[in-house]
Amino acid sequence: MGVTANQTVDVIAAVGGTPLVELRNVVPKGGARVLVKVESHNPTGSMKDRMALSVIDRAASSGRLKPGDTVVEYTGGSTGTSLAFACAARGYSITVVTSDAFSQEKRDHMRALGAQVIEIESRDRQITRELIQTMMAKAAEVSAAPQTYYADQFNNPDAAAGYAPLAEEAWNQSGGTIDAFVQAVGTAQCITGVAHALRNLHAEVEIVAVEPAESAVLSGGVAGAHKIEGIGPGFVPPRWDPSLVSEVIPISTSEAKEMARRLAKEEALFAGTSSGANVVAALQVAERLGPDHTIVTLICDSGMKYLSTDLYSVKP
Repeated sequence: MGVTANQTVDVIAAVGGTPLVELRNVVPKGGARVLVKVESHNPTGSMKDRMALSVIDRAASSGRLKPGDTVVEYTGGSTGTSLAFACAARGYSITVVTSDAFSQEKRDHMRALGAQVIEIESRDRQITRELIQTMMAKAAEVSAAPQTYYADQFNNPDAAAGYAPLAEEAWNQSGGTIDAFVQAVGTAQCITGVAHALRNLHAEVEIVAVEPAESAVLSGGVAGAHKIEGIGPGFVPPRWDPSLVSEVIPISTSEAKEMARRLAKEEALFAGTSSGANVVAALQVAERLGPDHTIVTLICDSGMKYLSTDLYSVKP
């Protein structure tokens, strides 16, 4: 949104208004234009700041979240970090349930923002349906205590509402020329919120979902282990609406990681693995649609969240 000289704002005002950048070097020749919304410019380095602010403020305004309450959530890390940010800004305490399957940076970031963090041990640091369901069960147990508010990101409609401004921003920044929107699916809240908002602006826009090839349940495959943090829970998310999407593209962990590294080296965009998956899928759509079309996808979060992982940890 930008801040002029001698103007100060609340930290919450830093959420949103992220840049839309055109990819120049990884795109195929003769394909559609591919634009990426750089969500790593949000305060915690993630698109999840948008949903966290929506979840906290809507719960508070409706009376579901009261002064002195503790927010409880299960999370792969970015949602928990964003909720911890929103809670710190709004004056609430928060307890998050996560796992060692997710990066150390995310867990450290949540703690730095004041969250109490409960870690569930994973099997070989793989993201599986069983792990996510165990985390959800533990969070539900914790939220049974008095004076708690269970954010429950898979089921909370306030999360999808937080992404409507993202769609409106991208539409305006692109000059109203979006032909397709591509997004990886975790809770399905982002793709749902963006799809509804974009369709209000352009009824014919294509919505393309992305999921891990190793756990392609939205494509009718079986659940499996993968290492693309933030997406592919191993089950169909409760708020997934297949009628919103025209296509589901499975992308492997190795493809996603390779593209994330290419984005850093060739586009100077430092991003996580789900962003790599988004771009791989967007390039496939770009080849299919061809020139005179515009595709938008997301840089979901910053590569700073993954420095300790095998995505970017380079041996000397």
